[in-house]
Amino acid sequence: MKHSVPHDLGKEKALKVTQAAWQSYSTRFSQYHPTCSWPSPYKAQIGFTAKGMSLKGDIEVTEKTIDLELDVPFLLRPFKSMALGVIEEEIKTWIGKAKAGQI
Repeated sequence: MKHSVPHDLGKEKALKVTQAAWQSYSTRFSQYHPTCSWPSPYKAQIGFTAKGMSLKGDIEVTEKTIDLELDVPFLLRPFKSMALGVIEEEIKTWIGKAKAGQI
């Protein structure tokens, strides 16, 4: 399931927002062992562990959206919307900071 967070920052600024949001998320939720790698300039592969199971997904930065997609094991599906919600809120917080000139 793809989930998009709209923005009007342009691609480069949105990339900085995404990186800052992920860093903040990783610090706040370090107990879930978050990982992130950027195999291409605007697409990251992310992962974390919950209840002993791994969740993997992608974040892609486009000109108008930051797209999230998570592959969640069946037993953790009830937590998928919660995980996406937490990541989305982190991104929205950093979008606000970017608009305020803090990035």
